[in-house]
Amino acid sequence: MTEPNLIQGRRHWIFDLDGTLTVSAHDFEHMRRELGLLPETPILEALHALPEEQAAPLWERLNELEFYYAGKASLMQGADELLQKLHEDGRQLAILTRNTMPVVKHTLEACAIDHFFPLEHILDRDSCMPKPSPDGIIHLLQFWQAQAEDTVMVGDYLYDLEAGKGAGVATIHLDMRGDVDWSQYTDIRVESLGEIIHYLQETK
Repeated sequence: MTEPNLIQGRRHWIFDLDGTLTVSAHDFEHMRRELGLLPETPILEALHALPEEQAAPLWERLNELEFYYAGKASLMQGADELLQKLHEDGRQLAILTRNTMPVVKHTLEACAIDHFFPLEHILDRDSCMPKPSPDGIIHLLQFWQAQAEDTVMVGDYLYDLEAGKGAGVATIHLDMRGDVDWSQYTDIRVESLGEIIHYLQETK
């Protein structure tokens, strides 16, 4: 596990969206039923595996469902304070998500945090290979001309952490229940975003 004070000086911060910065309202099992998928099936991977003509209407329906749920999202406790702290410290902020850009914009606006993220710092599933691929993080590093050693990936799910490790950046796992062990891919595990602020304020 990485010592928490090693993230203090890192200037580039990449966040997952649903379940990390926002409390997702998504009912994924309902979405799977609407799409005719089996329970717990990875949705994006399942649609990509279908023939194009069969997948096309399902992608359209998925976009409708995601946009509907995006409007019901709420801000994660501590998110505004963390983003404000990082912004005031001059850190670069980005979002890497498996959603689409219209859904991301709708979610950020619904949660009133869109001002923290320039459009060019937001990568959706159409901008790069979706997580767990590290492609999106690598793209952001190249865009920023940043080093992996100066970058942090924050997320609540295994795909976020795998993407971070694949790109060689520090990973923070937001595990609000405190009962998930993905230590192989996790440098720091927190149960709230507020804990990250605490680490940033610690003296070296």
